[in-house]
Amino acid sequence: MAVAASYSLLPFHHHHHQASTFNFHYLSRPHSRFSTRFSSPNLRRQIHASATDFLDPILSIVQPLITTEVVLFSCPICYEPLIRKGPPGFNLPAIYRSGFQCNKCKKTYSSKNIYLDLTVTAGTTEYTEFQPTRTELFRSPLVSFLYERGWRQNFNSSGFPGPDEEFEMAQEYFKPSEDGIIVDVSCGSGLFSRKFAKSGTYSKVVALDFSENMLRQCYDFIKNDESILLSNLALVRADVSRLPFSSSSIDAVHAGAALHCWPSPSNAIAEINRVLRSGGVFVGTTFLRANSGILRAFLQRSVTSSYNYFTEEEIADLCRTCGLINFTSQVRQSFIMFSAQKP
Repeated sequence: MAVAASYSLLPFHHHHHQASTFNFHYLSRPHSRFSTRFSSPNLRRQIHASATDFLDPILSIVQPLITTEVVLFSCPICYEPLIRKGPPGFNLPAIYRSGFQCNKCKKTYSSKNIYLDLTVTAGTTEYTEFQPTRTELFRSPLVSFLYERGWRQNFNSSGFPGPDEEFEMAQEYFKPSEDGIIVDVSCGSGLFSRKFAKSGTYSKVVALDFSENMLRQCYDFIKNDESILLSNLALVRADVSRLPFSSSSIDAVHAGAALHCWPSPSNAIAEINRVLRSGGVFVGTTFLRANSGILRAFLQRSVTSSYNYFTEEEIADLCRTCGLINFTSQVRQSFIMFSAQKP
């Protein structure tokens, strides 16, 4: 999208202040009053040249900082691409200093809380939406703090091989998506998002979660690591069942230890299929449920009933019915890593 002649000059320290508009072209061309008072074409050319000489150094500094562009993100209400105003670059400082607006419904979105809030309820002041217990659990500051400090390590007893090996396994599946855009949905504290960003494998990495505190914890891990802070990484709050991306715009989606936590896995995977490009890859890990009707009945009545546990066959069937193909999986005890592809 071409930048308009009149720029919205957002204060560099924060985009939520009142913007002031300044028309650079107004000063860089001879004004009609000059044309009236100074009829000499030579004199008009001299005035224009002087104005240009004066403004060019200023423009060379200011213009790179102020851009208006269509971005990767879309409005979660109407899925129209958002317009971004602010400094260029796909990294945390640049996105934090930017403002976003839907060109269709005119709703605005901001990253005032470190992450960019692209939920449907972003900006509400009175309305509160209650979520399932498992969703609220991961929004807790305590759970967010403990996730990489003992919580995730307990997964090893169920067959999870550990983050480093899981990352390498996922990277193998994502080879067709190298140099593309990857979204780490339900990213938690960014355990894998940070690995994807540091790998240099992808053009853009989006760490996406519904939990505000998980995203804050993710920022706490990376704020002192300049190699990630200034990398091609964005922190986004969004609902996995209503992803803020245009259809067929994403090359890869990762969901680590997430499927069992989603309120509606079918809606989530249907959304993942929608945003993936043709040939795009979805990779997920979760806890398997034993293929026993008795055990399933027990789980549904136990404290763990707030989670959705599936068999390998059920996950394969779910991916197929949501339009994905080429399902493959690796299983170790209760751990499964699976992949599927957009046709």
